Amino acid sequence: MLQRVWNTGKRLWPEVRLLPLRAAVALGSAGLGEPPRPQQLWKAYCIVLPIGLLTWYALPSVTLVASPSIDAYLVHAAPGPIRRGDLVSFKLSHPLAGPVQLDVTKYALCLPGDRIAMVERPSPMHPGSQDGWYYCNGRLLGSSLPVGRERQKLAHWQPAYPVIPAGYIYVGSAHPRGFDSRYYGPIAISRLHRMEKVL
Repeated sequence: MLQRVWNTGKRLWPEVRLLPLRAAVALGSAGLGEPPRPQQLWKAYCIVLPIGLLTWYALPSVTLVASPSIDAYLVHAAPGPIRRGDLVSFKLSHPLAGPVQLDVTKYALCLPGDRIAMVERPSPMHPGSQDGWYYCNGRLLGSSLPVGRERQKLAHWQPAYPVIPAGYIYVGSAHPRGFDSRYYGPIAISRLHRMEKVL
């Protein structure tokens, strides 16, 4: 172990020794102890400042998606009406999500006026429990699980109406463990922000 640390240190030392020289060159000098070259410094400014300003402007409008249930890593707000299959973002308050509101990104799967149905079936993974299978206009959206990753009990949403009501959208994904409308029902459109994938 000590030998490995020693070998790594020996490999890194030449790079560490060159850091002051590289910093001096980056700041416009021809080398360590050499006079500065202002034209080099201005060239560096002309490259670095626009990139820095663009990053500063763009970063607040980009949202990182941490959920494996969504096929996107970065999304940004995209004005316009929400259509089926669009990415939407909203704040989620739920006992299982904890005391702090979470920023959640999902897909708009079932829109106002669409037929919604849920069929309970015995859970193959958890004998004695029921899974909820959700259908929009006869198309399977996904199924709920009776138990979460940390063995907490999950109650699936029970639709009290045959169609998604005006002003609401069922959100979710195809991921079998996605925490979405399967558990908390449709979300008010007024709470949703349409998003587009960046990466």
